[in-house]
Amino acid sequence: MMDDQVNLTTPAPGHRSRHHGLAVVLSLAILLSAGVVLAQVLQQPGAPAPAAAAPARPPAPLKFDTVTAQRGPIVQTVDAAGKLQLYKYADTYAQISGQVKEVLVALGDSVKANQLLVEITPTLQPTKVESNRAQMARLQAELADQRGQMDFAELQFKRQTQLKAQNATREDTFESSRMSMSSASARVDSISAQIRQLEATLKIDEESRQHTQVPAPIGGTVVALNARAGQVVIAGQPVALMRIADLSKMTVAARVAENDVTRLRPGMAATFTTPGYPGQHWSGKLRQVVPVPAEGTGEQGKQAFYIVLFEVNNAEQALMSGMSAQVQFVVAQSADALLLPARALGAPDADGLYSANVLDAQRRISARKLKLGLRNAQQVQVLSGLSAGEHVLVGPVPAVLLQPAAAPAVLLPARAAG
Repeated sequence: MMDDQVNLTTPAPGHRSRHHGLAVVLSLAILLSAGVVLAQVLQQPGAPAPAAAAPARPPAPLKFDTVTAQRGPIVQTVDAAGKLQLYKYADTYAQISGQVKEVLVALGDSVKANQLLVEITPTLQPTKVESNRAQMARLQAELADQRGQMDFAELQFKRQTQLKAQNATREDTFESSRMSMSSASARVDSISAQIRQLEATLKIDEESRQHTQVPAPIGGTVVALNARAGQVVIAGQPVALMRIADLSKMTVAARVAENDVTRLRPGMAATFTTPGYPGQHWSGKLRQVVPVPAEGTGEQGKQAFYIVLFEVNNAEQALMSGMSAQVQFVVAQSADALLLPARALGAPDADGLYSANVLDAQRRISARKLKLGLRNAQQVQVLSGLSAGEHVLVGPVPAVLLQPAAAPAVLLPARAAG
């Protein structure tokens, strides 16, 4: 029995190895179960996640805005707003008092020079004309009679002069013949003066009768019409019957500010556009700068504006009086200039030079001082400090490039050139 018990409590060597493998398996199972439980606990809401190292990202590439200096034309201008006006026109007035009998044209009609426009019935009394003519006939008859008497008086005086030389007449008879001749000559002169005065009156009457027909003073277009049939008109009245204008040429009147007008000179080229014809340009040459401020400007601290005039051909009569115009006067221009966009530069320094950051051949930034010439709203001309094809950094230098002098220079990315 003791041997069985021993056999029961003390296994054989083969049995011992099998019990040891079973223990190892059980230990591994326990460890796996603990890992599953730990994972479930970590996945519960509110449970803090274990910190994980973020993957390293490559730095973002540096981006720079640059512009390239290029050669090309540039035009410097003075801009102004303006209006189109009539260049050549003439007004017609009533030369006699009377009533408008007929108006032979309408507003907008084209007329030729000396074409009949208006007929007027004069208010001059016909009896007055006839009276003046009758008076003229009477004066002419009196003049003929007085001339006959003067001729007779001259003959008597000549005869008395001969008799006196022969002492064959009395002194009082001689003097009487001389006085008679002088009196007859004076009466002839008086009647002649009355006739001349009456002739002038009759001439005025005749001209007045001729002025019943109003002709066109020039060829053109009727742009204003104030006359109408039945209207009573008075000679010399200030209101014109109508206005005739030659629309083959127009005048542009531009309002230029006082700080710009001093740069303008007669003969300068001028161009303009008008809203009625988008994209179309007209041109002319500056004719005159009116030397007094435009009405309502330059008073009580207001900026003064001056009217600048130039003409433009209008053969097709596309332009009309009163149209607005955006005008540019060409102050200076260059056909081959080194150009930069105006936005690329800031304000000048005390010497009038402009600072610029330029990319050199090794694509490094270097500071330059630029001297400028012509400029407009879009471009500037570079006179010195820059060459064609060089790239200029727009805006401030990025902070990453602001390194101590001992630090190695930073190269810009290849895409930086604009």
